[in-house]
Amino acid sequence: MKNIAKACAATLILSSSLGSIPGRAQQINSVKQQVTLSPEIQTALSLERQGQYPEAQAAWKAVVHAQPRNGQAYAHLGLLEARQDHYPEAISYYRKAQALDPAIPQLSFNLALALFKSSNFREAAKIFEAELRRHPKSPDAPRMTILAGMAHYGGHEYGAAISYLKEAAAADPKNLQLQLTLAHCYLWTKQLDATMATYRQILLIDPDSAEADMIAGEALDEEGDNAGAVREFRAAALANPKETNVHFGLAYLLWTQKQYDEAITEFKAELANDPKNNQAMIYLGDTYIQLDKFDQGRAVLEQADGFQTSNPLIHLDLGIAYMETGDKDGAIREFNRTVLLEPDNVTAHFRLATLYRTMGKKDQANAEFAKANTLNRKHDDSLHKRIADANAHADTDAKPAEPQMPGAAAKPDQP
Repeated sequence: MKNIAKACAATLILSSSLGSIPGRAQQINSVKQQVTLSPEIQTALSLERQGQYPEAQAAWKAVVHAQPRNGQAYAHLGLLEARQDHYPEAISYYRKAQALDPAIPQLSFNLALALFKSSNFREAAKIFEAELRRHPKSPDAPRMTILAGMAHYGGHEYGAAISYLKEAAAADPKNLQLQLTLAHCYLWTKQLDATMATYRQILLIDPDSAEADMIAGEALDEEGDNAGAVREFRAAALANPKETNVHFGLAYLLWTQKQYDEAITEFKAELANDPKNNQAMIYLGDTYIQLDKFDQGRAVLEQADGFQTSNPLIHLDLGIAYMETGDKDGAIREFNRTVLLEPDNVTAHFRLATLYRTMGKKDQANAEFAKANTLNRKHDDSLHKRIADANAHADTDAKPAEPQMPGAAAKPDQP
């Protein structure tokens, strides 16, 4: 299933072409009414309409220099920056325009859209919601409903996203992406009955949806139906073996059930699809450790440790591998790194205690045994959490992405 980081990879899809934007005539009239159509303004408008953005920017800056309180000029500069995907600059210009003339048509919408496109989802959601309250019957209301839902989704506010996505999905029940996004929101707020109801709706649209099978698998896992969860993930892998995290999800379920040999096959399949899936790499290494294949586990885990990650399981398993292969100093270092990240890791404390005892460090051993005795072993994380972690790749150069939207990519609206 596409996670937040993956689902947030496509560009926004809701705006229209220049000629069909609602309110366009009124907006031009507003320009005529509010400012003198000086030669500089006429030149700027003409260059903008012709798509000559750098030249239009220079012309509008000349207008701003001559008329520093001309909000429309700042709004057009914001539009031109947005058209070139320069969203921080667009936001700055839109805010200046708002401060000078908050009544400019479409200005709040364009500001919200630029915030959305720059991954400032929560702030964008507030503006879209405010616009919907002000203009509930506007021709733009349906797309603003989707945008409000997707902005909450991108901001990890899944409960807040549901009402908007549910309304949008009801208006467009055959829209697969809307249904999938709504199902994810239900799943991640643990509304499992609603998740399964949406899953059945998805199957009416696409009976072979691997992502839908994965959603159902996660829901069944949350309900404790391990066999059902494995069944759904096997179906997803069969439907689309290249789907992001499909093999990882199946492998993790098998790992929790100690079916390690098959789990290894599935972890490797995920890494073949996505070599940067650090969670698949970490759990592959752990599976080798569980099978006492310490050299193989060590090789995989040392590679995983090369990624920037805070997962204590890497260091716990590396400590076990070093301990079992005679590297006591390496083992102590890794167990200490584990408890630094996870102070209540009972296995790390117990292993440290055992090591210290074999090294004759009685006081340190007793201290670690005492810590271990006060702690309880943790249960395995939910499949949802593990997939969410797998979606957060360890490569720090990844560009923040946007929530995926139904439709085709388009440019921002005209002020």
